[in-house]
Formats: sequence, structure tokens, C-alpha cells
Amino acid sequence: MKTRITELFGIQYPIQCGGMLWIAKPELAAAISNTGAMGNLTSGNYNSADELRAAVDRTRELTDKPFIVNITTMPSIRLPVELLRDFFRVCCEKQVVAIEIAGAPVDTFLGKEFIPMAKEAGVKVLHKVGTVKHAVHAEKVGYDAVTIAGFEEGGFPHKDNVSTMVLVPKVREAVSIPLLAAGGMADGRSLAAALALGADGVMMATRFLATKESGVHPNIYKVLMEKTEADTALQLQTLLAGFGLQVRALKNEIMEKIAKIESEGGDLSELLPLISGERARKVWQDGNAEEAMLTIGQSVGRISDIPTVADLVERMVREAEAALRSGVAVFDE
Repeated sequence: MKTRITELFGIQYPIQCGGMLWIAKPELAAAISNTGAMGNLTSGNYNSADELRAAVDRTRELTDKPFIVNITTMPSIRLPVELLRDFFRVCCEKQVVAIEIAGAPVDTFLGKEFIPMAKEAGVKVLHKVGTVKHAVHAEKVGYDAVTIAGFEEGGFPHKDNVSTMVLVPKVREAVSIPLLAAGGMADGRSLAAALALGADGVMMATRFLATKESGVHPNIYKVLMEKTEADTALQLQTLLAGFGLQVRALKNEIMEKIAKIESEGGDLSELLPLISGERARKVWQDGNAEEAMLTIGQSVGRISDIPTVADLVERMVREAEAALRSGVAVFDE
């Protein structure tokens, strides 16, 4: 399945795992990369440059295939800007295949010297964006590829609430660099649709969360299979207004409390204990899905099993090829 993304990253299949805090660690990243897709090592799992450096080394012990390192460029109490700069420097020092930036542009958030730094090290840089204008900016300042994420995605979709179906062809018309589609991606038909819309591949996270190698509590797997596309909610529009973002997460008791605080004009001090990443870390391990803000996308409605990563990728590729062949046959008729 050769596309500009497979050529750019040196992978077999145009499928990339997205960043997932506490989940996308060396074991999952390597398992995905070993299938021919592209695993993700999420830097936010670590508290220092040395920890990330060790995680890169560990991933390389588990796979000799390419993987991408996620750096989320948003204000954070636990991960200050200087630490994010250190993460970027480690990626360049270790000459990882690629860095995925999710959030503010590198040139404005980390500094103008960072994209040239990556280019000098031979490291590709991809920016996950939510609007056409941000994709255009990414190409202008030298990113090698972009991921366009519709508001179906879990995590931090753009406040414009535009779907992946609309954004992918618009971005394809606006930029010439390789493009991944994200938001609602879950299977081979998603991949086929993304390619038909003009993308060069897909990025997905919720679907990779629902695999045996993600290592979450069995109750979380049960929740992922039971929930539908109507079981996520958008919140934190007020808190994240300055960044043009919001949060999509699973509907639960914590999200109800967040909604109440926001509607009553509450402040950040009231919200922080509820949106803490440490809460999510505990839930993935202990299985009480009501106790944290779990950033899961609408693609949860397409999940009905918990396969191995290898079975998932093989099935996706088979389904995508069948869907594309079927579409060509119908068109020819």
C-alpha cells in the first residue's frame, strides 16, 4: 500500500498511531511498528529528557522499524516549555524517524530554530492541525507533513467543529505536502475513504487503545466495546478558548462535573483536580471509567472487538483494498 506517507516515513502501510498519554509507550509503539504501520512514542509519558531518551532506546530494542515521537505543544504545569524543547532536542539527538507536533506550531511555541534543527538531524516533522489555515502555515514554515483532524477526534479538536470528511479534501487542495486524516478513523473502510478524499494515510488513537497491546484494564476494553458514537462529549470550550480548542472525551461523572463548573462560571482551580492526567493514568490501570476525563473519539462507535495490533492492521489493509477495488468496479460500470 504505497503512498507519499509510506515513502516519507519508510513504512509499509499508511497507518499511524496518534499520541496517547500513559498508553503510547515503547511496547505499544513497537508492536504497531512491527506490523508495518507506524507506532507512536508519546513524550508526555516522561518527566525528563533522560527518561524520554531511555524510552527511545527501549523502543529500538523492541523494533527496528520506524516510529514517531509525539510532542504536545500546549501549556502544561507538569511539562513546561523548556522540557518540551528538551524532548525535541532528544528526538534530534537520537535521530528518530519523525516527530509529531500536536498543538501550537513549533516555530511560535518552541522557537524558530527547532524545525531547522530537525532538518539538520534528518528528522521529519509532522503537525497535527484542525483547520486549513494551520495546515497552510505548517507547509510554509517547513513541516514535512500534516495530519488534519476533524472534530470527531478524541482529545483536543478545533472549536470550529468541522468534520474530517470536509477538512481532508480542503486541506488537500490547499497544501502539497503529504497528508494524514484523523478523527473517526477506525477500520479499513475509514482508510479507503481517507485515500479517496485525498489523504495519503490515516492517524488513529482510539482504535489502537482498543487492542490487546495497549495494556489497559479489562473493564476499559468492555467500556470501549459498549459505548457508541453518541457517548462522547465536548467540554472545556471556555478554558481552551484562547487556543481555539476544546476537549472531546467519554461521557461520565467527571465530564458532568466539568460541564456544571463551566456553566456556573467556575475557574481553573476548580477544574484542575478533575482534568488531571494523573486521574486518567489511574483509570487506565484500575478500570473505573467514571473517575477521569478519558479523551476518546467518536470512532468508539465503530469498535466491537479487542484484537491484537497485528490482527487489526492486517484486517484494515485487507478491508481497505477490498473497498477500493469495489469502488473502482462500481465506477467502471
